[in-house]
Amino acid sequence: MGRLLITSNRLPVTIVKKKTGYNFSPSIGGLATGLKSFYGSRESIWIGWAGEMDGQEDAEWIKTKLMEGFNCHPVFLSAHDVDKYYAGFSNKTIWPLFHYFPLYTVYDDTYYQAYVEVNRVFCDEITRMARPDDIIWVHDYHFMLLPGFLREKLPDATIGFFLHIPFPSFELFRLLPWRRELLTGLLGADLIGFHTYDYARHFLSSVLHLLGLDHRMGEIVADERLVKVDSFPMGIDYDRYAGAVGDAKVRGEADILKQRLRGRKIILSIDRLDYTKGIPQRLEAFDLFLKNYPQWHEKVTLILVTAPSRASLDQYRLLKKEVDELVGNINGKYGTVGWVPIQYFSRVLSFAPLVAMYSIADVALITPLRDGMNLIAKEYVATKADGKGVLIISEMAGAASELGEAVVINPNNKAEMAAAINEALEMTEEEQTARNKVMQKRLKRWNVVKWAEKFVDRLLETKKRQAALLDKRLNIETRRRLVEEYAGARRRLILLDYDGTLAPFFNRPEKAKPGKELRRLLEKAGGMDKNEVVLVSGRDQDDLDNWFGDLGIGLIAEHGLWVKEKGGQWEMIERLSGEWKEEIRPILELYADRTPGAFVEEKNYALVFHYRKAEPELGLTRSRELMNNLVNLTANLGLQVLEGNKVVEVKNFGINKGKAALKWVAKENWDFILAVGDDWTDEDIFSILPEAAYSIKVGLSHSQARFNLSSPREVLSLLNELLETV
Repeated sequence: MGRLLITSNRLPVTIVKKKTGYNFSPSIGGLATGLKSFYGSRESIWIGWAGEMDGQEDAEWIKTKLMEGFNCHPVFLSAHDVDKYYAGFSNKTIWPLFHYFPLYTVYDDTYYQAYVEVNRVFCDEITRMARPDDIIWVHDYHFMLLPGFLREKLPDATIGFFLHIPFPSFELFRLLPWRRELLTGLLGADLIGFHTYDYARHFLSSVLHLLGLDHRMGEIVADERLVKVDSFPMGIDYDRYAGAVGDAKVRGEADILKQRLRGRKIILSIDRLDYTKGIPQRLEAFDLFLKNYPQWHEKVTLILVTAPSRASLDQYRLLKKEVDELVGNINGKYGTVGWVPIQYFSRVLSFAPLVAMYSIADVALITPLRDGMNLIAKEYVATKADGKGVLIISEMAGAASELGEAVVINPNNKAEMAAAINEALEMTEEEQTARNKVMQKRLKRWNVVKWAEKFVDRLLETKKRQAALLDKRLNIETRRRLVEEYAGARRRLILLDYDGTLAPFFNRPEKAKPGKELRRLLEKAGGMDKNEVVLVSGRDQDDLDNWFGDLGIGLIAEHGLWVKEKGGQWEMIERLSGEWKEEIRPILELYADRTPGAFVEEKNYALVFHYRKAEPELGLTRSRELMNNLVNLTANLGLQVLEGNKVVEVKNFGINKGKAALKWVAKENWDFILAVGDDWTDEDIFSILPEAAYSIKVGLSHSQARFNLSSPREVLSLLNELLETV
């Protein structure tokens, strides 16, 4: 494995200009702190914005200093770019929309154009630095176009992307004018990671709706390349927080706080000042707590710490004003000469004071309205060395899915939050310890290093999967050998599927009528003395007869139920009954009625539910429901339920393409056999072929076929080449 190139908006180094020069210090909090141990354990370079620089001369000196001392490569941006790309598109468009605040979202094309340009600037910097065996790991919403740009420049690169904020539901994401561009950009990565399964599910849903790309077990085929989508809940440096509780400096800070608070119960609230954090709602809930539970007056103190954030944006200035007023009102309403209910600090805490507050807090109140993960909740639990302390966490935080032993609340339900505070304060020490020990084991086991290692391991696994699939591509050498063997053979058998193999899919089956060129090709192939050409399809006899019956080729209809040799008549593989259709048809029609755009096709001995024209996710959901119902209903009817490309087909058991194709395969000793198909019904053909036969799957997915081609266009190109050799 080569170097790890980490890309994020900011570097893990804070640069401050003083009169005597520049001061370099490690950044506190966020991604930089989380990845510090992992990043330092391997050959790595961190690429990010360095902050505003005075001139090019300083920039070159800083670039050298950062690389020598911190393995960081700075990217320099103009003030205009930072304003439009960072304050603009990143934080006025993506941030509010992805956090479910559509009314705060600004749709400004100049913001988007700046976002495109900055993503391209980072792409150029990475492209100049990257080596073939490097791993490029792109982080967060500032660079959702970057994986796609990198893929254009570095087609074979190993690229991972991780989103540290929520990915919204399709109904919200679709509001974005540049929605397809962002999805296409993200699909340039080999692995796309999210904190929770819900975020990954929302992303997959948007890809299906907007790009028409379905997935199998989180795997998407985009531009003939496999892309994996998965969830990786980010951990913390558990040992650092758990071990710091015993540090002398931390203990000193904790003792000072305890003396000032005079033995009162301490509720801790620490957050960045952001409208997504639900701080006003939290304060209103605390107000309601003091009103509903007066027995806690003068016995409890809320320590509220808000780190200043994006003060230049209007929403943040208004939020600061609202929080200040709420704190003042609550302290004025309930405070006494010896008791101030809320101790309010607007600052960024360094590590020692932060851990000290965690360690003495009886309750942590972490109640964001929407949060990608929230590591503060995990840090608080890690510091509870004696097991005492209660975490109250919003169900809207990604961390809630891992911290189920905490008190989980709806942040919009102030009464529930007030009751949760009372519950936490009254909880026995035994229960507190039991809850925390379970969470601590989990957090220690899945720490930030494990998170990063798992992501990188999954990224490398995905590259191996891609390589395995690419190895099956019909390359130039194999194609040359195939053509040579075809030309030298005395007798050749060619088995061809139709829909998805010789022709693309259409919304209505009847629209897939073959064109003149395809008919000419099949007629030419079937007219050669050395060839036996058989079209193997799921379509009924009438379609195949009308379209191909005069071309001098063999036909297999309804997935192998009917066969027709060249110049012969239709024959059934075995005698079947269609009486079961009366029982099954109403079920399929019911699902079609409940799925706008879907319809039921009736064949002689099969029924097919088509949902290609339906709304994608609804069609997929209904098809899965239908299959579950049919499997139980058909168990005793001698039927099988097949799932194809946007279809569900019910037919008699034991009938398949392979069984029908065997009629031709066993007929004589063929010098050359070629079989081409695109879906899993064609696997039955591939499975019965001799080892030397050329089997080709159309599309990039696991198959028993020996080789892959990407599209019907490539299949037709191959057939043309074969026919032109003789």
